[in-house]
Amino acid sequence: MNDRLFRAACLALSLAAAPAAFAKEPAPAETAPSAKTPSAGQAAARERQKTCGTEWRALTDAQKATEGPKWPQFWSKCNKRLKGHDKA
Repeated sequence: MNDRLFRAACLALSLAAAPAAFAKEPAPAETAPSAKTPSAGQAAARERQKTCGTEWRALTDAQKATEGPKWPQFWSKCNKRLKGHDKA
């Protein structure tokens, strides 16, 4: 019986001290995520994509078939051309 009483007293003391030990610090004020500006390379890639997208939308279905029937193929060719990597 004394053993149980001793354990209960130890538990009570540890629980009494616990709130101070485990007290949470107030959460820092929520700040709005800062908008990251794209790097020069990312900005250039976006401009190339916009340019290629405009060209793609201007093509007729027959022209799209000759250029590459799907956007990814057209984008690849157009991107290389705009970068100056076209070896043709």
